[in-house]
Amino acid sequence: MITLSQRREVGEFRKRYRWMALFVVLVFGGIIIRIAQVQLFQRDRWSGIAQQNITKTLELPATRGVIRDIADRVIASNRPSYDVYTTPRLLRPQDLDRIASLMGLSKQEQATLETRMDELPAARRTHQLELYSDIDREQLAALETHLAELPALDIVTVPLRDYPYAALGAHLIGYLNEVNEKDLERTPDPATYRPGDRIGRNGLEKRYESLLKGSRGFRRVVVDARGNALQGTRPDSLEVEMLKTPVPGHDIQLTIDMRLMEALDRAFRPHPSGAAVVVDIHTGAVRALYSKPAYDSNEMSSGLSTKRYAELTGDPFRPLIDKTMYETYFPGSTFKVVTALAALEDAVVDPMQRVECMGSLKIGRQKFRCSKRHEWVDLYDSVVQSCNVYFWELAEVVGLERINRYAHALGFAEQTDIGVNSEAKGFLATREWYKEHYGAFRIGYTLNTAIGQGNTRVTVLQLAMAYAAIANGGTLYVPQVVQNVKAPDGSLSETFQPRIKRTVGISSRHLDLMRRALIDVVQKESGTAYRSRNADGVRVAGKTGTAQVVGRKGRSEESSSAWYLDRSHGWFAGFAPAEDPQVAFAVLVEHGGSGGTSAAPIATSVMQRYLSEPEPTEAE
Repeated sequence: MITLSQRREVGEFRKRYRWMALFVVLVFGGIIIRIAQVQLFQRDRWSGIAQQNITKTLELPATRGVIRDIADRVIASNRPSYDVYTTPRLLRPQDLDRIASLMGLSKQEQATLETRMDELPAARRTHQLELYSDIDREQLAALETHLAELPALDIVTVPLRDYPYAALGAHLIGYLNEVNEKDLERTPDPATYRPGDRIGRNGLEKRYESLLKGSRGFRRVVVDARGNALQGTRPDSLEVEMLKTPVPGHDIQLTIDMRLMEALDRAFRPHPSGAAVVVDIHTGAVRALYSKPAYDSNEMSSGLSTKRYAELTGDPFRPLIDKTMYETYFPGSTFKVVTALAALEDAVVDPMQRVECMGSLKIGRQKFRCSKRHEWVDLYDSVVQSCNVYFWELAEVVGLERINRYAHALGFAEQTDIGVNSEAKGFLATREWYKEHYGAFRIGYTLNTAIGQGNTRVTVLQLAMAYAAIANGGTLYVPQVVQNVKAPDGSLSETFQPRIKRTVGISSRHLDLMRRALIDVVQKESGTAYRSRNADGVRVAGKTGTAQVVGRKGRSEESSSAWYLDRSHGWFAGFAPAEDPQVAFAVLVEHGGSGGTSAAPIATSVMQRYLSEPEPTEAE
């Protein structure tokens, strides 16, 4: 019995031994598999984590490209900004008190900082975090003096966008602000944008963001467990890149002349609101895009307070709107050149035939009034003196379709394709449109269109480009604001050549007749802009216009500005010098009243200043 019992115990032991052996084999097999997985398949991941524990990475931001005007004047550049970064895992409890004391933080600000650190996810505690940006000089000096006592802290010099001309040209240049979630979703690659980065949000800053921004770099240093940099450690012994030099952005040179922009700004001082565009008639290069009022690009880039944003959005003169290309207006009498050219080109009028203007024209029960009694005028005189009666009678012969056809040829009711910001198309109403919206078509609609009223709407940029086509003999260009792009090493990366949109299909004989009439608008005593001429200076040609505004609806009768906002807009569009045109322009004074008294003096004085001085040398 004893022998049988011993045999059973040995058998039971062997059975347990086999299970124990299997268990040991499985455990060690699992360990070996895990070791193989870590060493062979996840080596890069764990090696990176290990190296993160002994290195600290400092990001080196790229210098954003500079924007210059045609004469190399700096429009957008960079100034040094000092930003404070920390690696949260290296922060000691006493460090936050020290930082708050050195930076002069209030108790509330210190509490906010402590809460921010406490709520930081564990995954973010090993990454560098921005605490403060663009600190002042006193804070910088205090921190730098005690930086050795704060190993978790780093001060990084970051280039911050600076706009020397502030609000001048702001709509065209644009501004930067911080990237948001949508920006990060569109560019998931962290090498492109990260939280806290700034991105072009409007104007050329947005349009050429990819060229201007450059690419960031970094510098890594070896640290001990407390975050102190170790001297004499061989960086080449680590399997990570220790230094990547940031690549600066491309520089952009514009066709804009800031000297001309400053001249326009001075001339517009008596007026609270308006716009002006000046273009080279031979290339379509834009020399000035001026919109008043405007925002300060520096202020927009640094971040608006709620109060300041409310002030901008509540301003009745709309500083956030680019009046050169986004807003549309009735062109008034500046549109009469389109009606006249349509009649001449299709030979539906004898330009020598005279019409009697008694100061008004009655059609059916409706009476249309002219600015004054012009007596007998032909087509030439009607342009010079801006006689509405002549153009009303001409409109009956020319017809709405023909006016619209030549307006389209001159670039109205379509975008100019300037390629910056949102651009309005303007509007030319058709017979079908009037029937749809007003139930029937009436001859009065054509009469209003002939003098640039009714439902005809244009942008200041469109009007300038149309007058440039008249001045250069019939070539409509695509407006161009960028002349070239330069790589970080200074070499030309891209040069933009003039682009022709179309030839307008109007004979040189008729364009010449119109140019001579536009000259006499300013130079002849009976012309509507005669009082604004430069008697002994640059001779200017152009057409005045007075455009009614949309009726006051919803405005407060007690508003101190109500009377002003009801006034007509003043226009003056033309070219200079009169006999040898080089530039064309369109000037709009919102609520300026008569174009001859508000817009024409601006144009003639600015042309005198701009063209009587030597032209800037265009950089190669």
